[in-house]
Amino acid sequence: MKTYGTGLAAGAALALGWAPAAHAQSLHDRYWLQVSGYSASVDTDVRIAPILDEEAGSELDLETDLGFDDSEFLPAFFAGARLGSGFSIGAEYYSLGRDATATLARDIIVEDVTYPTTASITSEFNTDIYRLTVGWAFWRGENFEVGAAIGLHATDIEIALEGEGNAGGPTRSFQQRREEFLAPMPTIGLFASYEVMPRLTLGGRLDFLSLGIDDYDGRLINAQAQLAYRFMKNIGAGVMYRYVDYRVDVEKERYAGRFEYEFSGPAFFVEVGF
Repeated sequence: MKTYGTGLAAGAALALGWAPAAHAQSLHDRYWLQVSGYSASVDTDVRIAPILDEEAGSELDLETDLGFDDSEFLPAFFAGARLGSGFSIGAEYYSLGRDATATLARDIIVEDVTYPTTASITSEFNTDIYRLTVGWAFWRGENFEVGAAIGLHATDIEIALEGEGNAGGPTRSFQQRREEFLAPMPTIGLFASYEVMPRLTLGGRLDFLSLGIDDYDGRLINAQAQLAYRFMKNIGAGVMYRYVDYRVDVEKERYAGRFEYEFSGPAFFVEVGF
């Protein structure tokens, strides 16, 4: 991805000063639910190679090589609860699905198939992301809290390409390649929140990982900042900005792959808390 260092620095700065979306938007909520919509800029890179020759697959920029849109509307859902003694639990789901048809400007290799220049290729790339976090606010006051969190970030990835290509011979024929897998990764994070004035809360969070588990080797940075206003006792709305940089390397029986995506952008959300 192209802005990994910048995203990390920005995410660290946010985490020092603001509260997490996966925690209560009001410091006084026991339970909460949030629905948001992002206007996200997206950058996605993929490589899929035969397991016997992991360097054979082409590095694909999905937006440049396969004609994917580089901006998408991204819905997300958050829910959580305070458990007492500073502990809380939060769950999140969001999904990013895209497809495109493009004429190739160069030869590309996916697994054992070579799709030649000028071939028309239809492709799709779908991700469903599930996050579960348990947090502990180790520093709390009347109008603020600061804490740490551990969690699980699971990404269900599906990619498919189809079109005229060569699979181990000179004859061109219709070829389809489709792969899907679920990559679970643990995360650690920081969060904080500050009630600027009654009903108005400023917040942010940073989650990260860099490790390998079984068939997967991953890296994740998730950083966000937000401002929420509770215009009724139990109903509020707000704005936020989010940055996600994710990479997973995977080795399966037939193929080895690398999947990277980065998205960032503003969002508007509504929330209910009790």
